[in-house]
Amino acid sequence: MLDHFKQDIDFGTPASTSTELVTLTIDGQQVAVPKGTSLMRAAVDAGVRVPKLCATDSLEPFGSCRLCLVEVEGRKGYPASCTTPAEAGMVVHTQTPKLQDIRKGVMELYISDHPLDCLTCSANGNCELQDMAGVTGLRNVRYGTAGQDVAGVSGEHHCHAEKDESNPYFTYDASKCIVCNRCVRACEETQGTFALTISGRGFESRVSPGQDQAFMDSECVSCGACVEACPTATLQEKTVTFYGQPEHSVITTCAYCGVGCGFKAEMKGNTVVRMTPWKDGKANEGHSCVKGRFAWGYATHQDRITTPMIRASIHEPWQEVSWEVALTHAASEIKRIQAKYGRDSVGGITSSRCTNEEAYLVQKLVRAAFGTNNVDTCARVCHSPTGYGLGQTFGTSAGTQTFKSVEHADVIVVIGANPSDAHPVFASRMKKRLRQGAKLVVIDPRKIDLVASPHVKAQHHLPLKPGTNVAVITAMAHVVVTEGLVNQAYVAERCDDKSFQQWCDFVARPENSPEAFEADTGVPAAELRAAARLYAQGPNSAIYYGLGVTEHSQGSTMVMGIANLAMACGMVGREGVGVNPLRGQNNVQGSCDMGSFPHELPGYRHISDTTTRSLFEQAWGVTLNPEPGLRIPNMFEAALDGEFKALYCQGEDIVQSDPNTQHVAEALSQMECIIVQDIFLNETAKYAHVFLPGSSFLEKDGTFTNAERRISRVRQVMPPMARYADWETTVKLSEALGYPMHYTHPEQVMAEIAALTPSFAGVNYAKIDRLGSVQWPCNDDTDEAGTPTMHIDRFVRGKGKFYPTQYLASSEKVTRRFPLLLTTGRILSQYNVGAQTRRTANNAWHSEDLLELHPHDAQERGVKDGDWVGIESRAGRTVLRALVSERMQPGVVYTTFHFPESGANVITTDASDWATNCPEYKVTAVQVVAVAQPSEWQERYVAFNREQMDHLARAKSPAVTP
Repeated sequence: MLDHFKQDIDFGTPASTSTELVTLTIDGQQVAVPKGTSLMRAAVDAGVRVPKLCATDSLEPFGSCRLCLVEVEGRKGYPASCTTPAEAGMVVHTQTPKLQDIRKGVMELYISDHPLDCLTCSANGNCELQDMAGVTGLRNVRYGTAGQDVAGVSGEHHCHAEKDESNPYFTYDASKCIVCNRCVRACEETQGTFALTISGRGFESRVSPGQDQAFMDSECVSCGACVEACPTATLQEKTVTFYGQPEHSVITTCAYCGVGCGFKAEMKGNTVVRMTPWKDGKANEGHSCVKGRFAWGYATHQDRITTPMIRASIHEPWQEVSWEVALTHAASEIKRIQAKYGRDSVGGITSSRCTNEEAYLVQKLVRAAFGTNNVDTCARVCHSPTGYGLGQTFGTSAGTQTFKSVEHADVIVVIGANPSDAHPVFASRMKKRLRQGAKLVVIDPRKIDLVASPHVKAQHHLPLKPGTNVAVITAMAHVVVTEGLVNQAYVAERCDDKSFQQWCDFVARPENSPEAFEADTGVPAAELRAAARLYAQGPNSAIYYGLGVTEHSQGSTMVMGIANLAMACGMVGREGVGVNPLRGQNNVQGSCDMGSFPHELPGYRHISDTTTRSLFEQAWGVTLNPEPGLRIPNMFEAALDGEFKALYCQGEDIVQSDPNTQHVAEALSQMECIIVQDIFLNETAKYAHVFLPGSSFLEKDGTFTNAERRISRVRQVMPPMARYADWETTVKLSEALGYPMHYTHPEQVMAEIAALTPSFAGVNYAKIDRLGSVQWPCNDDTDEAGTPTMHIDRFVRGKGKFYPTQYLASSEKVTRRFPLLLTTGRILSQYNVGAQTRRTANNAWHSEDLLELHPHDAQERGVKDGDWVGIESRAGRTVLRALVSERMQPGVVYTTFHFPESGANVITTDASDWATNCPEYKVTAVQVVAVAQPSEWQERYVAFNREQMDHLARAKSPAVTP
């Protein structure tokens, strides 16, 4: 699995799904293929390769290049093999003198309109046009090429067409375009953006982004599908032009969102030349987005810190020290603080950016070496309500389906998620299904892409007011129960009868009707009723939700409400249905699975369970505390109370990502030792006393678990820039604390996880290498590759359990002082706190956080597009540039949180979910006014940041003990 540079086999056209076989003869060989199979693919099954240029197995047949022509006995003409279906009894010839002559003539015409730079072309050695010239035996061109006369013949050509260099990642060289349409079809069929077209007719035909625009001015989202599809160097990565063609590749997994796309890191030595989507990647099947495909340069960015540093105070310069000094100093500080303040005065935070193995080791370090359960993860502030809500109703804390399952959905409900921006590869798969006829319901305060796109149409958009999710889902349940839409047979067989009856009695109350909630939610009752009926009647209905569901004071209630609705309608346990959380970070599912919450050991088993705890005590050789530790918000409060003094934070920027930034910063300022392990000096590291350099996903081995519970390999493609991978640093810190961990490779860590965690019992690297990925639960009770669809015959908890979902209005209410509601989210080109994407060319699309507001609200405040506006809440104040947009509803404003200087979380409050303390990012009462200068917080931020950058610049070597 380490070297996969050999090109994926391209059969030319997609495989047929028919089970009926037909037998035909190709070049004298009999072959049996499924009915509907193209002659081109049938030829491959017979061991024959037919020349082609416009055909590829990732796109529908097109038949334009005229290279794949064949002869069929008894038929006139020369049909294109890619578009001609195989029929029983056919006798086909793919290699005859006449076909050879036709193909050579076609190729001659292509080459006559092609530049004479094959030897210097950046695609040299990886160009299908060159390959086909060789296959057809073309050696001489009789027509004028590149403006030259040949044998007295000259003609028009496109060899001097201008290049489009506007995109930061790839070049469009029209002079090399053969108008095969593959890029246009990839944009339509694979991505679903429809940004490319063929303009002009006949000889003047050319690929055009938008209305003859530059790529950067068009609707292109830089997913790379067009670049991947191009058979020449017309569309070419700039890194390939710079480095030349790669020489080997390594299969790994993307480190951005929770889709978990498989990629080939194509290399020259230890240098990444490009990242290409892996066709066998189950989550992405050869597709990608702008982040995974192109925004990997951060891994070698000049801001990388590769030497450990220490300091006594955050107001002193950093000192560069050796690894040995840094680890010894960090361990001694942990010991000193525990001796002075007690065992529970310290804690740790695992990372959803790091691997499963690394998250497991950090929680093990905290429990076994620190001797406390004060460990938490960033899932606390995003999907902890998913874990709680689905655990209560279904019995397991994860989504129910594969991403591919959406291809079988008849009705798709998207709640509080914007897949086009946050999970674009899955969004492309979903939009393809919608174009095939599936119905769509969007429940979101904004007109997100799925609502506003001209290429997919939402049957219902429920533009609820922020904070009223539970009212909407309860009202939908009211419709299902009172209109007789419950799947009674499913509920009787699969669900707990007592809880179901109690739930029915609750939701059927008049006060839970769409009409009763209309004033609260802002959703017309008739529209909500129609959406509920559509979902209930399916026949296959699937729900996909995001942080717009979980990041509320009633986040856990809403997740249970979604699960209630799915069970009542019988929409769990088969293809095309399910309850599916769209995880934000690459390994947020895995960090939860690995026991990163203070109350749970790996596999979601409570720390108070004696049997489970004894299992880990025996394996780890320690006695574990049966009492849950502190959650992240509790750590902050304890720090302000003087009881929590030290924190080990791996790969997580809590200062920028957690709510009420000033509160978080004040809590960190009260601690005596903060150990940050990261690749950059992030906002949290500016409050740190020890900095341990981290490693990017390209520098380590391990596994990630995506939102569909798919465990995929992460493979090291280059040595760690700072000497150690993250898992090695944790092991060495543990050793310095006096608790040795005897691992020499992450594979050993996974073996321990599998031995101690029933749902991972069948997981091992050899199996993942062989199958590509597995999905937990994966053990003796499942198929070898695990469990693609959960809860098929029964729920994990046995009978599905219903919970009443009483709507309680958020404490964040609009007032005269704060008349608007702020909600937050992400944008396509940037990612999370932006530490990675801000250090790439993705800034060309989005270089600052903006405040999006409706024209009515802007006009009332005298604000125009691009003006500076102050946003004030009861937590704080910041200043952003305005974006006036019809996507917003009046009374609601929106911003992203990708840039630290924006201070988006300065204004979010510390209100949180009742069950999990997940912050209520999505509902903050604010006022917006036109301003001319930054906020006081931003002025303080600039000054503090300047001080910290000065401290970094003054870091000294050689290593000395402070």
